[in-house]
Formats: sequence, C-alpha cells, structure tokens
Amino acid sequence: MTDGPVRLDNKPMRVLIIEDDQDTASYIVKGLKEQGHTADHAADGKDGLHLAGAESYDVLIVDRMLPGLDGLSIIRSLRSADNHTPALILSALGQVDDRVQGLKSGGDDYLVKPFAFSELLARLEALARRADIEAPLTRLRVADLEMDLLSRQVTRDGQAIDLQPREFRLLEFLMRHSGQVVTRTMLLEKVWDYHFDPQTNVIDVHISRLRTKIDKEFPTPLLHTVRGAGYVLRASQ
Repeated sequence: MTDGPVRLDNKPMRVLIIEDDQDTASYIVKGLKEQGHTADHAADGKDGLHLAGAESYDVLIVDRMLPGLDGLSIIRSLRSADNHTPALILSALGQVDDRVQGLKSGGDDYLVKPFAFSELLARLEALARRADIEAPLTRLRVADLEMDLLSRQVTRDGQAIDLQPREFRLLEFLMRHSGQVVTRTMLLEKVWDYHFDPQTNVIDVHISRLRTKIDKEFPTPLLHTVRGAGYVLRASQ
C-alpha cells in the first residue's frame, strides 16, 4: 500500500469494510475518517454479511478471502436479497480471470492489493456518485403537494389526500411533468394506455375529480387548464 490520503471534495460516505487483515482494515478506516467519512469494520464474512444487510451503507469494501464466508459469496447473497449497495472487491488475486469472476459475482469494481489509498478513495467516491445518479425516484413534490411512490400516499400541506388508482396515475404523470403543458393525447397514451381517442370525456371527468381533491380546500390552485392545449401542474398561473 502506498500514498497517504488526499482530500477530494465529495459528500461524506458511510463505508463498510469487510476485511480480516487488521493492518489493512485499520489503514483504510483511518484514511476514510481523515477524509470526513464514516467507516465500520467487520473482520469475517458472516459478520460482514449481517452488517451489510442490516445497516445502510453508501459503499462496501469486500476482501475476497475471508474466514466464515468468502467475499464473492457475500456479494452474491446481497444481490439475491435485492441489496444493490455498490461493492468494491479488494484482493491479492489480480489475474484477469480473478477480476472477471469478481465482477460477474456482482461486484461493481475490483482493486488489487497492494493499493494506493488515493486510488481506493477515488474508486469509492465514483461508486457512491454513480449510485446516487442511479437511485430510483421515490418521492415527487410540487409546491406543498407531495407523492410517495413507495407507499402510494399523497399529501398537500401535510393533509392526506385519498386517490383512486387512476387518479394516482394521472397525478403522478402531471407531477413528473410539472411546469410542462401535457396534452390530452399524452394523457390518453400514458395514463389510460389508449393509442386512439375514444371520443369520451374520461379525461375531463378525472381532471375535475383530481382538481377537487388537490385544490378545493387550499388557497393556491396547482392544476391549471391551458385552453386549446391541455393541462399543467404548477404553483402559479
């Protein structure tokens, strides 16, 4: 291992190091903490798998050769449990076949020992940034109107709003396109899965019901009709 820690301007990470070599683990923990990050350490595979599954981490550092459970088995177990925390594999095994096996087992990056801490840190930060970008959107917000896509709950100014499934889909589409005029054709295709105009007032009826639920009891209307064009969800006219 070479190089001391270098300062990179990134947000703090929470990192789990699963490494049985105490000197290596201490070196990494010390370097990460000096950079303002949080680091936990597990010295064997079983403890590491338990911590990785029970706690929330930005990145994992996983040694390949571990007592109790090897590093690749840890990663495979996490992936099968739908845990996709980025994992950097750390190993003295550096042949091409070793690296390929590690990546095919679900690892996101592979670093061979001995290593420079500056490179380890740069790789961790890259994995954390990538995970932030790829993280699925779970909450939408327009002004004081909020939608939780996981619990399927909608609130405005903290008050719960009860929506039928189609109303929820309609509002979700409008919120995802907030500030943009959405046409009747867009709504028919994306909310009703119609690729033709059924020549009914189904959109008008649902828009009216939705407007009553999200606007009627509140001082500022959010759902606006744009004559001749469609509808827009925004905080002002």
